[in-house]
Amino acid sequence: MRTKMLTSVLAVMIVVGVGAELAAQGRGEGRGGRGRGGFNLPPLLMQSDAFPDGGIVPQKYAGRGGVQPGFTFTGAPEGTVSYAIIFHDLDVSIGGNTGDVLHWVAWNIPAAAAGIPEGSLPAGAVHGANITGQNAYMGPGAPAGPRYHHYVFELYALSANLDLPATAGRDELLAAMGGKIVAKSAYVGRYRSGE
Repeated sequence: MRTKMLTSVLAVMIVVGVGAELAAQGRGEGRGGRGRGGFNLPPLLMQSDAFPDGGIVPQKYAGRGGVQPGFTFTGAPEGTVSYAIIFHDLDVSIGGNTGDVLHWVAWNIPAAAAGIPEGSLPAGAVHGANITGQNAYMGPGAPAGPRYHHYVFELYALSANLDLPATAGRDELLAAMGGKIVAKSAYVGRYRSGE
């Protein structure tokens, strides 16, 4: 009986301790705090008036002739020099591998711009090569059917500009960003043809 009681007390102490640690992390203390290791999650946020995060992508922004949506970026940590964006369809696998459909990549978006306007990039930014090899935004194009595809805009805040040719795609961009990422955010749109 005494062993059961001690085991119960120990279990409660562990649960309370874990709960306190998680609460501290939520306030930026403990392992989640700055300078103490663990996760450090700057409040980088990307927002758009084109469609709500997680919402349906309007036809205006879809297909090969679609218009690139505009975004604002806030909450970047000190030391952010530029941004990079990777836009892809999570619901498609290419060539029997884990890769998905890359719709757009862009980098060297100046931190001072605090975002990108609809249909263009700020001066100095570079359009990389999408899955078709073109240096352009390619909007969602999922076929009509019972489910939506999930399109993710991944935003990376970087501590430097990248020295990449415009022919570079996602793999080269990811390699070049290594060691320079200071924060990350994402924005999701859902799409299927016929909407």
